[in-house]
Amino acid sequence: MDSSALAFLGAGLGAGIAVLGAGLGIGNLASSAMSGIARQPQSAATIQTAMLIAAGLIEGATFLALVICFMLAIK
Repeated sequence: MDSSALAFLGAGLGAGIAVLGAGLGIGNLASSAMSGIARQPQSAATIQTAMLIAAGLIEGATFLALVICFMLAIK
């Protein structure tokens, strides 16, 4: 097997794992936020703000991982 084929395979697997991890992380985050809002509706704004900031950080880490995977693929 050619080394460039292995680079494409590794980049594809890395991108898939990164997206899977982000999906699980954001799903867990949203589940916990909805549970917290259900328990204390008066603090919904604070919980929602914290949830959106954390989701943005998760997405940022995912985009960084995807960029690194694609850079490895075209190397």
